[in-house]
Amino acid sequence: MNRPVPHPVTAPLRRDTPPPADAWLAHRRARTVWGSVLVTVLVGPSLIWMLRSGPQPLLHQLSVLTGLLALSAMVIVAVLPSRVRGLSGALGLETLLGLHRRLGVLAGVLVALHLACVVADHPERVGLLVPFAAPARGQAATLATVAVVVLLVLALRGVRTGSHEVWRWLHLSLAAVVVGASSLHVLWLNNLVGDAVMGPVLGGLGLLLVAVLVLRWGARAATGEFRVHVVRPESPTVSTLVLARPGRHAGPWFRPGQFAWLRLERMSVEEHPFTIASSAADGGRVEFTVRHTGDFAGRLRELRRGDPVWVDGPYGSFTPDSVPSTGLVLIAGGVGITPMMSMLRTAADRDDRRPYRLVVHARDRADLLFRAELAHLRTLIDLQVTEVLRRPSADWAGATGPIDTALLAAVLTDLDDPARRLDYFVCGRPQLVGDVLATLTALGVPDDRVHTEQFAQV
Repeated sequence: MNRPVPHPVTAPLRRDTPPPADAWLAHRRARTVWGSVLVTVLVGPSLIWMLRSGPQPLLHQLSVLTGLLALSAMVIVAVLPSRVRGLSGALGLETLLGLHRRLGVLAGVLVALHLACVVADHPERVGLLVPFAAPARGQAATLATVAVVVLLVLALRGVRTGSHEVWRWLHLSLAAVVVGASSLHVLWLNNLVGDAVMGPVLGGLGLLLVAVLVLRWGARAATGEFRVHVVRPESPTVSTLVLARPGRHAGPWFRPGQFAWLRLERMSVEEHPFTIASSAADGGRVEFTVRHTGDFAGRLRELRRGDPVWVDGPYGSFTPDSVPSTGLVLIAGGVGITPMMSMLRTAADRDDRRPYRLVVHARDRADLLFRAELAHLRTLIDLQVTEVLRRPSADWAGATGPIDTALLAAVLTDLDDPARRLDYFVCGRPQLVGDVLATLTALGVPDDRVHTEQFAQV
């Protein structure tokens, strides 16, 4: 059963040109501001200490600097995945997760260097690493170091076996141990915390982390309750969950291509991210198209009209609203078509006249979703759809195999105007995204015009 053809819920906004330049510039400014904030938090405390400390023995100076940098990196690593909406909207999910992983590794390296410098500066301090025999500050440092090592091993291995939810909460628990034990180490060391300037600086780092975590957990408990309108099957393995916002909510609250976290109880520890599939022009309803994999997706399929679902979002910067495109190329693998459907449905509701070229890569004909609706959308906007199958049947007359340069060149045949700015949005499994990125690079597409979102555990 296909989605009924949507009707505009607002007066059509004819759009022959890209989104207003001020929206694009605001997004660029937000990226710059948030980037500057992160850099300041990372290196600011260390620079302040260097300016105040004066001449110091080299090993002592290195021991303090590596410790401060490690502590600052830990704070940022804890903040990045904490769903600060402005940060997520400015940098995007993939950038945040990439920074989270790289800074986590950096923090681990800095902890090792810190310990090496401390012992090299005063070899007798090796006794601080002996459990139970060391003073409290040493025990806290040892606990934090062990937790860092286990956390890095767990993170680098990823989810190999067992539940992702178990892995996620073990990850969070170890991170809490690392940050907590490191904070106690600094406090009990009573060195920098007593300084007239460094004390408030370190206190500020702690307050920043506490504020983010309080807002993160407090805000999600207070807001976000929706009610199930209908669960609509799209195929034997895919369904669409349609949720309605209680009360009167006519205005848009998300941008096409963004995602949200869903949970089935207000304070449940289990929640999962899903891309929003509906038009951003409809502020009263929101749709999530979900493949039936895992227990949580199975529970979503069994929901009944009126059941509550809590939505935490929107998040992400995978949206054409933040780029000055005069044409869009959307490349989707499987259920990766969901953000593209949000973009196309929004374009139809806005009466957007820019060209849209959609390439859908699927395993077989049964995996092709929304075919009837896409055919109708082609009558409303400048849309061309290219379907590519990996395992075609004998009667399949369309494209087959990978998305290569020949296929994309054919898709872009009528969009070769040098004055036109095309932006490319790619969503799917990491393998597909990587292959498409290589193809776009071979075609000479600038990196700043390629936007990706991969399906991976977060």
